[in-house]
Amino acid sequence: MGLGNISITGNYPEVSKDIMLSKLNILKEPFLENFNPNINDRIDRIKRIQKLVEENIDAFHKSLREDFGSRHEQLSLMADTMPVINNAKHALKNIKKWVKQDNRKPNFPLGLLGSKAYVQFQPYGVVGIISPWNFPLTLSIAPLIEIFAAGNNAMIKLSEFVPATSELTEKLINKYFTEKEVVIINGGPQTSQSFAGLPFDHLLFTGSTNVAKKVASEAASNLVPMTLELGGKSPAIVSSNAKMKKSVDKIMMGKLLNAGQICVSPDYVFVQEDQTEEFVQHAKDHVAENYPTIKNNPDYTSIIHLNHFERLNELVQDAKSKGATVIEINPAQEDFSQQEHHKIVPTLILNPTDDMKVMKEEIFGPLMPVKTYKDFNETVNFINKNPKALALYYFGDDKTEMNNVLDNTSSGQAVMNDVLFQFSMHDLPFGGVGPSGMGAYHGYDGFKNFSHKRSVLKGQNILDAGKMITAPFTESTEKNIKRLT
Repeated sequence: MGLGNISITGNYPEVSKDIMLSKLNILKEPFLENFNPNINDRIDRIKRIQKLVEENIDAFHKSLREDFGSRHEQLSLMADTMPVINNAKHALKNIKKWVKQDNRKPNFPLGLLGSKAYVQFQPYGVVGIISPWNFPLTLSIAPLIEIFAAGNNAMIKLSEFVPATSELTEKLINKYFTEKEVVIINGGPQTSQSFAGLPFDHLLFTGSTNVAKKVASEAASNLVPMTLELGGKSPAIVSSNAKMKKSVDKIMMGKLLNAGQICVSPDYVFVQEDQTEEFVQHAKDHVAENYPTIKNNPDYTSIIHLNHFERLNELVQDAKSKGATVIEINPAQEDFSQQEHHKIVPTLILNPTDDMKVMKEEIFGPLMPVKTYKDFNETVNFINKNPKALALYYFGDDKTEMNNVLDNTSSGQAVMNDVLFQFSMHDLPFGGVGPSGMGAYHGYDGFKNFSHKRSVLKGQNILDAGKMITAPFTESTEKNIKRLT
């Protein structure tokens, strides 16, 4: 989920692998005594997560604004603090149902004779979390809710890109939890690499596909099972029959929220060839209406870091040099050559070609390549020839097209006539497929993702099934084998 591979300069303190390993061993101690924390302990931990955020919500908003330079408190409320609170409430409401055993049917006639089969949900033990910078609470503290619901402990490596928020999070976690429940690690790039190589019982990584390969390589040394929440190039398709203004408003909202620094932000858009001008005009109108000024407007988020800012500008210059038409939407015609924050105006890139960097890399910023098509099948064919995306968006009312997209493409999520809101659905699993991730969490699916699903079979004493299918083999044992297995 996002660009976790941006190189940055600066002296960040590193934490040695030995120190982290000693903290991990402390987290593992409770599981040597009692491997299945009771429901009351799990509920208490989730309540403390909720309380931690509710009691310090203003401090979190302040730290997020400090880290980003320009980020409105209401955006942080919507995208970071409230999701944690709401996720906690949802888990508290449902956890007693989640932890119940999942009954299964034994083979005939064993079930008839009294055998019982079920799945028992057990904690893995200690779950490691490597979280990104774009939504520092939603992608670090929020997963704790389902990790705690499943009975695990946790160790979290926070992002050095958001030092104020990471330091505040560490301080508050230490206040509300003990070192035998959850531990925060703050450090630089080497710390992250060492962290990935620790013998966790499960590891959740959120970041870029390129970095995920390195994390997976480190984790493989201990055969640690992983959940990877990555990103990729999420397409949006605008049908010829779509309500254009409404569609463009939603697409541009998804592209410009947090300045496009969202893993499920629409990465590029397909528009029918003769509707390009209409799309462009509605995009300009959307920006003018929602962001009449940009440079000093706190509603418009700045780019997190200079290196990321320069990378985005390089994508634009590369597209220009290869023949794309670039439209910078700057309603107030402000001068961005000198600015306090790293802001990039909403930018449309028309007629992008496959050799342009903007069509090869996940953008993670307010740049929108606009591809055109004549026949709808061109969109599906293009999507299928490229790596599977985290999200796929379709706008239109044509059921044949909609089914074509749903039945003939693959992506982590598919959303019809909306953007982003799939992330906030408690009862929908959130995750990618292939290069956009593996595993999924949120709600009950998160509880199951962070649980070991242990098979349990309870036998019966009426019939000795073993004797019926073992030597000496006869016609009778052959019949029993066919019947019982």
